[in-house]
Amino acid sequence: MNKFEDLLNQLANGEIGTIEVSHEEFFVFWDAWNKREDRKFFRGNAQLGGHITYVYDTTVV
Repeated sequence: MNKFEDLLNQLANGEIGTIEVSHEEFFVFWDAWNKREDRKFFRGNAQLGGHITYVYDTTVV
């Protein structure tokens, strides 16, 4: 099982506030994220060095 599957579930359920994804782990994260029906609600904020911080945001703009 991909470790990000559990983290994405926790983030969507409000159990955690953010997920930190490093450049090296991105494709492992992407594999888990891409399988989700609610993937459009995960918002990423890119940082220097290729790190991305994801939050779950259902706000429709």
